[in-house]
Amino acid sequence: MPSNDVRNLLQCAVPTAAAGAVAVAVSGAVSGGKGALGAAVGAVLAILFMGIGLYVLQWTAKTLPQLFQAMGLMLYVAQLLLLLIFVALFRDTSLFNAKAFALSLVVATVVWMAAQARAHMKAKIFYVDPEPAKGDKPEKTGPSS
Repeated sequence: MPSNDVRNLLQCAVPTAAAGAVAVAVSGAVSGGKGALGAAVGAVLAILFMGIGLYVLQWTAKTLPQLFQAMGLMLYVAQLLLLLIFVALFRDTSLFNAKAFALSLVVATVVWMAAQARAHMKAKIFYVDPEPAKGDKPEKTGPSS
């Protein structure tokens, strides 16, 4: 993974992990051990899903740039649907507090998306290709007269 991609991943994962730690502490104080476990599972699940999605999106941008926007929209819809499915599956679990799990999952997802938007706004992305080096010959793109 190039350094730009790692930087982007860290700018998203660190605030999400911090929000997850706060959610674990609050859930642990309110609901005990099962609440803390539920919040931890929710935060880890959100970081895992969103991290995989970011990796897939960056891979798509490099290999298939013409599909980038469509893939981004499809990816976010798929991620949110999968997270909704996980909330529905663990709604009646006795392993951990389901409300703490769901709340932590939603909070971590929102924090990830906000951090990703901020990272994208702060990134210095060329919107015009820089000029080629002097030794390179420009390609002819139009008809010659």
